[in-house]
Amino acid sequence: MDIADLINQYGVPTAVAVGMGYFIFYIWKYVTQKILPTLSDAQGTLISLIDRVRMLDNDMIRLDQKVNTILNMRRQYRTVNDLDEDMKEDVQE
Repeated sequence: MDIADLINQYGVPTAVAVGMGYFIFYIWKYVTQKILPTLSDAQGTLISLIDRVRMLDNDMIRLDQKVNTILNMRRQYRTVNDLDEDMKEDVQE
């Protein structure tokens, strides 16, 4: 049978409904077979990247704390040395 004969026999609304049903089936099949596996892989990649970014953020926080500690120790060392030099100068005068 030809498509025109089917439309003539069953009517335009029925033919359009069958065509729309096939279109919906085709889209559903495409989404479940092609897109969902790709999204699943992308989700796994995204989770691993988020974990890496969190680890880097933690590393940056630890590094910042270490640098601040060193800077504070350096300031304290300079303050103590300056006081020692001032005391030595006072004693020499």
